[in-house]
Amino acid sequence: MRIASLVTRITQQMRRDRRTLALFFLAPLLILTLMYFIFDTEASDMKIVVTGSDETIVKALKQADFQVTAAEEFSQEKMIEKDTDGWLHVENGKMKLTLLNDEPTRAKAVQMQMMQGLKGNEKNTPSIEEKYVYGDANTKGFDTFSPMLVSFFVFFFVFLIAGIALLKERTSGTLERLLATPIKRYEIVAGYVIGYGLFALIQTIIVVLYAVNVLDIVLVGSIWLVLLTNILVALVALSLGTLLSSFATSEFQMVQFIPLVIVPQVFFTGIFPLDGMSDWLQKIGKVMPLYYASDAMNGIMYKGFTFNEVLLDLLILLAFAIVFITINIISLKKYRAL
Repeated sequence: MRIASLVTRITQQMRRDRRTLALFFLAPLLILTLMYFIFDTEASDMKIVVTGSDETIVKALKQADFQVTAAEEFSQEKMIEKDTDGWLHVENGKMKLTLLNDEPTRAKAVQMQMMQGLKGNEKNTPSIEEKYVYGDANTKGFDTFSPMLVSFFVFFFVFLIAGIALLKERTSGTLERLLATPIKRYEIVAGYVIGYGLFALIQTIIVVLYAVNVLDIVLVGSIWLVLLTNILVALVALSLGTLLSSFATSEFQMVQFIPLVIVPQVFFTGIFPLDGMSDWLQKIGKVMPLYYASDAMNGIMYKGFTFNEVLLDLLILLAFAIVFITINIISLKKYRAL
């Protein structure tokens, strides 16, 4: 009887909490649908530029399902600009293959597919000298998305801790007592952002230094740029977490935002190839902060990008933070009109 009473009470509580019920039943469907479209996408054709070659090699590579372009001149700068997977230069019977290697698994696929395609047109397996724009022959897939994981964990923990901390301020009555004073809304938001931001800054520095110095995650670019990027990531997470906490009435409801806010962003951090996704999926990714954070982190840590090369990503992250902070200020109107 006591068990039945307990079950009845829990059932009634869940029925009254429509937000929890919606998240409980709809969030898995949302994530499952998103995963279906992402994993259902086809890999884009591998792009190869051939210089100094005859038509025989070009034809062989086309038969091997490469998207081949014959050119008189080419360069690594053009490879990066046009996002070309490989550049095969043939001179005096010798072949030199330059691989972009921005995705090591794709670069290895290019190697294997090229060897198979050329082998059918040669008496023996052709000898090809290899060169890499990013990384080297020993680069692993983890080297390309480990920088993205650094930003993800900074974003995740700052978002969750900041949201729950402000939620406690509100449920304990602290926020209401503040609003009863002459303090302005922007002053409240600024105080919370700076206060929690100091701890987010310390956490960011610890995570970045640990990842680089202890875990030895690849770092080609500047450590200062890595820190700057993740400070902006922490600011975005802090402002977004505090904003969403105003829509939660308990810590449990704050945690429920994870499958709606955090999980979808993971799919667009570069862990899954973006080029093969549908255009509408790529557009969805471009409205998510972690898309730009991951792009900047991968560029700095793996490709050695400079400040100017990641400036656009950093400005967009800053814009996200400003928008969330502004909405935070406006959202306080429901507690008090100042």
